[in-house]
Amino acid sequence: MKNLKFPIALKFHIATLSNDFSAKDANGNMLAYMRQEMLKLKEHIQIFADSSKKDLQYEIKADRWLDFNASYSISYAQGNLYDRISRKGMRSFWSATYHVIDAQEQDSYTRQEKNPWVKFIDSSIGELPIIGWFTGYFLNPNYLAKNKEGKAILELKKNPSFFGRKFTLNKLADFAVNDEPLLVLSFMMMVLLERSRG
Repeated sequence: MKNLKFPIALKFHIATLSNDFSAKDANGNMLAYMRQEMLKLKEHIQIFADSSKKDLQYEIKADRWLDFNASYSISYAQGNLYDRISRKGMRSFWSATYHVIDAQEQDSYTRQEKNPWVKFIDSSIGELPIIGWFTGYFLNPNYLAKNKEGKAILELKKNPSFFGRKFTLNKLADFAVNDEPLLVLSFMMMVLLERSRG
């Protein structure tokens, strides 16, 4: 996943038994197929080259289960550690906040919910019979990725859809090409964790 063509489209599959989605670039080329193993006490995500699930590219694993302070290690298919994503405790309960930590334990990027009120309203109305089915058309949270200087470089938008299954990742500013896989993978992980919250 390098020299990516933005925007990147993420689309959840609704006809499968697992929590999974595909990522495609601006030209419609498949970038990755992400699959979450169900019924696991600890999150375990597998990222394949495509939906055939023959070519495993990366794995993301949580260091603990059911914890707001969980840290998620990203590793290559061969097992070599890449980087990790850290979720910021109770702060994430209100406004989803994640940090990308590099191999030197430095906070390299931060991604945060743009407007937490959207998620709050969506979660409230979403529990109502029938009306809750359609909140995905008008209540759509956005998430920003910022570099160390606080500059926004990427934005993830939830697109209007019946099951809230479509997202678009847009590039707002230039950043290191070598960081593209890490940033995209961290957003993909965040989508899996936050989708059920609005």
